[in-house]
Amino acid sequence: MTIMFKIGDRAVYPAQGVGVVENIESREFCGQTHDFYILRIIDNDMTIMVPVGNAHQVGLRTLISKDKVETIYNVLEEKQIGSLAIASWSRRQREYNDKIKTGDPIDVAEVLRELYLIKEEKELSYGEKKVLELARRLLVKELALAEGIEEDMVTDRLENMVN
Repeated sequence: MTIMFKIGDRAVYPAQGVGVVENIESREFCGQTHDFYILRIIDNDMTIMVPVGNAHQVGLRTLISKDKVETIYNVLEEKQIGSLAIASWSRRQREYNDKIKTGDPIDVAEVLRELYLIKEEKELSYGEKKVLELARRLLVKELALAEGIEEDMVTDRLENMVN
């Protein structure tokens, strides 16, 4: 199934976050013409060229729908920690990065939840803090846009859930 985006559509690129399709361009490579989405990531103005034909494979997707928002909050509210929490940081980091790279908001929420739960038990390492910040940034932006509210409101709700 190919999701077709139009110029001006919002799309989520795994591990980078929400972007806007600024243009759809044709480029020639090796004698063949390919169409690309020109995606500008909202948070940092990074531009990413995504081949239209490979958009699904690279994980480009639409924003979550408003009715999916509560599912994400439910994942965050669970107080159970995954089996990874007992693993070494290097193993968890690999697993967390893999989950974030899927672009699936539920996977990102699970990473955020686990790191918040670990944070209750001990001080997070520098690497853990970086992963927590990335997961939080990705989720806050998407949840705010999906709900049509300010990012501060989402951040406040997250902080209230974990404290």
